[in-house]
Amino acid sequence: MHSKFFRWHIWLGWLIGVPIILWTASGLLMVSQPIEMVRGNHLREAQPALDPIMPVAPILEGRQTQNLTLQQNTQGPFWVITYADGGKRRADAATGKLLPPIAAADASALAIAARSDASAITSVQRFAADQSPLDLRRDRPSWQVIFEDEARFYIDADTGELLAVRTKFWRAFDFMWGLHIMDLQTREDTSHPILIGFAALALFGSILGFVMLFTRGSRKRRKSD
Repeated sequence: MHSKFFRWHIWLGWLIGVPIILWTASGLLMVSQPIEMVRGNHLREAQPALDPIMPVAPILEGRQTQNLTLQQNTQGPFWVITYADGGKRRADAATGKLLPPIAAADASALAIAARSDASAITSVQRFAADQSPLDLRRDRPSWQVIFEDEARFYIDADTGELLAVRTKFWRAFDFMWGLHIMDLQTREDTSHPILIGFAALALFGSILGFVMLFTRGSRKRRKSD
């Protein structure tokens, strides 16, 4: 019986050895930094307090809204209008007038203001909602502002909100996460047949190796008898 278990264990080892190495290596990298550092919290400037003003209700132009949020950035307080159809728009909190979409210069200024330290911008690029970069994970039109340390600040192209901060380490973390869950395409699917199948095989191989610790002892006793 021990010999049979040994052969099964060897074949399973060849089959699941690479996934186990990838799971271990990716897990090691993902826990090597605090999650706050991965998320770039150390690069985010604290949100400014709202100015003490009496806001004017925004002009809605007859569109059905889902919610209204009053926010503030370096340009002052503004409304974020979320429409029922999923669209968004910003409006001046002092007048209620709708504001135009964010331009490249505005996105750069907002990204600089959103950083807690000084860093030069190397590129600014706009993305449509249906062409959103993989590391953004949001179906929103956005400006990608890249700094010299390769940190990427994503600014909502309609509202000026900071959507995400993606550091260089975050992108390595994200790639390793894709390896860990065996989904490099979307890096979101944590329950699919390939992952479940290899995990089941790895569990079976581990249990089999544990059982062999006892069958090996009994085999030695039979030989000595």
